[in-house]
Amino acid sequence: MKFKKRAVSLLTAFCLLAAAGVPAKAISDQDVKAPSAVVMEATTGKILYEKNPHEKRPGASITKVMTLLLVMEAIDSGKISLTDTVTASAHAASMGGSDIWLKEGETMTVDDLLKATVIMSANDAAVALAEHVAGSEDDFLRQMNEKAKALGMNDTTFKNCNGLDEDGHLTSAYDIALMSAQLIKHKKIFDYTLTWIDHVRGGKTQLVNTNKLIRTYKGITGLKTGTTGKAGSCISATAERDNVSLIAVVLGSPSTKDRFADAAQLLDYGFANWAMTAPETPALEPVPVTNGMQNSVEPEAPAGKSILVPKGKENDVVSQVTLAETLEAPVEKGQIIGKITYKLGDETLQETDIRAKAAVSQITFFSVFRILLKYMVCF
Repeated sequence: MKFKKRAVSLLTAFCLLAAAGVPAKAISDQDVKAPSAVVMEATTGKILYEKNPHEKRPGASITKVMTLLLVMEAIDSGKISLTDTVTASAHAASMGGSDIWLKEGETMTVDDLLKATVIMSANDAAVALAEHVAGSEDDFLRQMNEKAKALGMNDTTFKNCNGLDEDGHLTSAYDIALMSAQLIKHKKIFDYTLTWIDHVRGGKTQLVNTNKLIRTYKGITGLKTGTTGKAGSCISATAERDNVSLIAVVLGSPSTKDRFADAAQLLDYGFANWAMTAPETPALEPVPVTNGMQNSVEPEAPAGKSILVPKGKENDVVSQVTLAETLEAPVEKGQIIGKITYKLGDETLQETDIRAKAAVSQITFFSVFRILLKYMVCF
């Protein structure tokens, strides 16, 4: 009988622990076979795991993430369109490695070239797109490196637009996560990254996606694989579950199988340990205004953005309001008069400005006179 009671007690304790949400086991560098890796939450940029994140390495065809980013920006700006017809140059047709065997003078739409670049990782298609956007690959490369600098990709130097091995063509897992986060803001890219099989040339050329995770991993959205002799097997894998958007970058894996396994376990780690929460905006009291035509002003603040927190801590985020005790007129509409700080323990997660909802003009002799005159006329 005592044994039964003990068994029931142990079972109860286990259930309580499960309900409390026991944190998943932390991932170690030994668990990740690749020499360099990063897990980033895409919307916040928070690094959840890193292994040699700034080690400069060849990125192989993950280079095409930047190529695709610039192409998508050109489409969004109206500079080019998906229906544009592109004529392959001799330079584009000369690319080796993974390609769709473009011939000099062959024409293909931007849409089909995007399919080939994303799905098949075609080097010739990537160059054709680069030339269509910038006129030449060299000019496009300047744009790539300028964009990398603007994004804070301090470990990166691009020497080509497709990722073929070339001296000095280097990046890092961290930098790849940065540019991947920018690319997935362009939701159109998912039309290509999530396509398993497609065709170009009127069905004559089949394209099979190089990212096998799109068939096996729950919530996968992309993004790009890459393999060369110098780079090894690489991937930037993106996935989303319950409003958590993750990027797992793996560089230098010894095999294709290992890169997919590493990416999957890194994504698993992120989803098991982190969650997004939307904090409520606290109530804000009017702020007194001295020497103003109104004696107070209403404060306003936008709703807080979603915040990334460890799983199980979603309800532990607190808000602290710092608001001016009084204001001196004149007060401008939109003037910053305080801030809301969202914290988890001692860590500041987010700060939001509090602004004046309306303007309050300063009281003057003439303004008082006008009020009195209006009152007398009405009387």
